Amino acid sequence: MKFYDVVPGLDFMEEYDLEQSPAWFLDATHSVPPWTPMFGWFWINFCRHGMQYGAETLSLPTVKGWDWRFKDGGGYLTLLMVDSDKEKAEREKKFREAIRPFVENYDGLWGGYVKEILKRYENLKALDVNTASNIKLLENFEETIDTCRRMWEIHMHMMYGTYTPYVLFEQLCTQLLNIDDTHPTFHKLVAGFDNESFRVDRRLWEFSKKANDMGLEGLFMETPSKQMKAKLGESDKGKTYLKEFDKFLEKEAGWRMERMAEINVPTWQEDPTPGFETVKMYLKKGGEFDLDADRKKIEKERKEAEKEVLGKIAPEQKGWFSMLMKVAQNCSRFSEEHNHYLDLYTHALMRRSCMALGNRFAKYGAINQPEDIFFLMPDEVRKAGINPDKLNLKPIVQRRQKEWEEWNKKGNPPAIFKEGFTLEQAIGGLVQSLDPIALKVVVGSMPVPKPELKADLLGTCGSSGMAEGIARVVLKDEDLPTIQKGDILVAMSTSPAWTPVFSMISGVVVDRGASLSHAAIVGREYGIPVVMNVFTGTQVIKSGQRIRVDGNLGAVYVLDK
Repeated sequence: MKFYDVVPGLDFMEEYDLEQSPAWFLDATHSVPPWTPMFGWFWINFCRHGMQYGAETLSLPTVKGWDWRFKDGGGYLTLLMVDSDKEKAEREKKFREAIRPFVENYDGLWGGYVKEILKRYENLKALDVNTASNIKLLENFEETIDTCRRMWEIHMHMMYGTYTPYVLFEQLCTQLLNIDDTHPTFHKLVAGFDNESFRVDRRLWEFSKKANDMGLEGLFMETPSKQMKAKLGESDKGKTYLKEFDKFLEKEAGWRMERMAEINVPTWQEDPTPGFETVKMYLKKGGEFDLDADRKKIEKERKEAEKEVLGKIAPEQKGWFSMLMKVAQNCSRFSEEHNHYLDLYTHALMRRSCMALGNRFAKYGAINQPEDIFFLMPDEVRKAGINPDKLNLKPIVQRRQKEWEEWNKKGNPPAIFKEGFTLEQAIGGLVQSLDPIALKVVVGSMPVPKPELKADLLGTCGSSGMAEGIARVVLKDEDLPTIQKGDILVAMSTSPAWTPVFSMISGVVVDRGASLSHAAIVGREYGIPVVMNVFTGTQVIKSGQRIRVDGNLGAVYVLDK
């Protein structure tokens, strides 16, 4: 039985797909743990469309985007390469022109896209899903699907347009300065820029100060975050605080979810527990913590690095170098801001639409509970949307839910290769492609063996520096409150909702990641070492062990075995 029962080209079919491409990589950054069926359908369809759309609108010289497949809850990808040298040359001419707006008018280009997508969101939110007819709910669902399509077009046009110059800038730094994006100086050059994720974190930090000023610190520290909303509602001071916090969620951050690439977890508006937990985290930091001061320090270091580096560049090369550096610096901004405006917001509205239909389906007995809708396909939703009382979808849900539970137990291999094809060949293909998303976000570079280091784990550098502390292994969002000041976070990957945790920790170790993944970018912004692509960190390291993280060499040492 195939997961996608009737739609070809979505499920991974070994006998067919390995003939198309000898190497398919798991997107462990987004599809671990395994996706639910509904979200998998959205991602495979529209991320694939968006990547090919972005590659073609920019005429990338070496790749035409990616193809995607679904296997056991995981998203697998392969690059669509440009094969002929003649076509590469033709595309490169077009690319040089297409990339100019990203260099000359990044803020105008990105600002226009943000305005466009926010208008779509407002249209979707205008419907009262509690009172709407079945037909109106179904119409909202179709509009949400179209919004997801458009989001991925914007997403990948912007991502390819900013990340490709990042790769070119790194190449120029290697050529002229003998440094790459693992070097401390490079990290300083691309850090110290504010973005919407940090602005949300700053607002939460301000709420921690407000809690202290209003005499609510004790209440926060004594009350489990899950009960915080109810507890605040018991006093006048608490009600005043809660009113402002609710307004903040409605206008600025309510669409945050603890997992960016899924829709089966509640938003902060549905359950503000993570927001309260973040406020509590900042309160734990104590009065010596100053988020703005920390940010200014990173900004100052960047300006000093810019001055030092530009002093080493020949006059005739300085203009092109400065131009590429500016676009590369925008990568860090865009990486966090696109999560805020695109992924999280769209996925929150996907969840809103699906849950509205799920509530209606459960009411009329088509499914057992609203969340069961995440185990359906859009065509099944359409079939039952108008008359949910006339269709029993429970057997389909039960079958897929059982499969999904099995996927969560066994996991997916990091890559699937055609017989005789090696990892070295696959990585060689990635490097030749110059695809910035594969190289710098999803797959990343593989660790280089360094037996002389005698490290317990070897990865790649995401953020330079060294740290020693107690390891805190976080496998799910509910584990975040266990983190204490000075801990070293060990995780499979990190999400934008985890950003405030970086203010408490002294280092990060992630199983998967690349230089423009969330862990690396935020680590650089907070000035803490990050080691990525260790693959088995969450298995080898146990919470409570003392470890040393060497971000410069990509090495991790377990000190008390």
